[in-house]
Amino acid sequence: MTGHAIPHPSPNCGPRHGSAVDMLIIHYTGMWESEDALVRLCDPDARVSAHYLIDLDGTTHALVAEDMRAWHAGVSFWAGETDVNSRSIGIELVNKGHDLGYHDFPEAQMAALIPLAQDIVTRHRIPGTRVLGHSDVAPTRKVDPGEKFDWPRLAAAGIGLYPPEGLPKPAEKPDRRRFLEKLGRFGYATGNDDEVAASAAIEAFRRHYHAHTLGNPLGVGDGARLDWLLAHLPAGV
Repeated sequence: MTGHAIPHPSPNCGPRHGSAVDMLIIHYTGMWESEDALVRLCDPDARVSAHYLIDLDGTTHALVAEDMRAWHAGVSFWAGETDVNSRSIGIELVNKGHDLGYHDFPEAQMAALIPLAQDIVTRHRIPGTRVLGHSDVAPTRKVDPGEKFDWPRLAAAGIGLYPPEGLPKPAEKPDRRRFLEKLGRFGYATGNDDEVAASAAIEAFRRHYHAHTLGNPLGVGDGARLDWLLAHLPAGV
């Protein structure tokens, strides 16, 4: 555990079975109060947890040691990996979420998240392409941390990637099937011929990398951003 986090051990964890940490997953709690989230993440009957919980005022609780497997991603997938928990660090941000009154992530919370995440990605050598939201690894089930989360700010701090503005745009809108193939190459579960999974993967990509286009048809900006991200995949991926 790291930084100024307050120890608040959760019993909901287990061994990583030798898997190296190479992913950072950001969540929101989706509960009314931070106290409710802290209780749930430490309740053995709930069988959920995360490594860290950051409150609205920046107070950070360390729940699970980083060398242990926290139970935060659930049924998930990224780049062929179906046991995301074994390869990741999970950070929960207190936020009521889409069902209870989704709101901006306050400055104090973001100011606490950035140095914590910087430390994690540096120590574990986590590639920018593997700093993800819960919705990225579980697009048919989750939407957190959602479109209000400031991914560009994290990328500017060296945490993850975010496509820059002003990318050259292709002359034509992307072909949907080809776009899904590229999403799969980047890491998303696209569901092959499952239309629900395919649509969820596209929306998850946009929620993270092109949020203002949510709900619109695929456009040239989506294609340009995905091509930029694919160009930044680590060698050999």
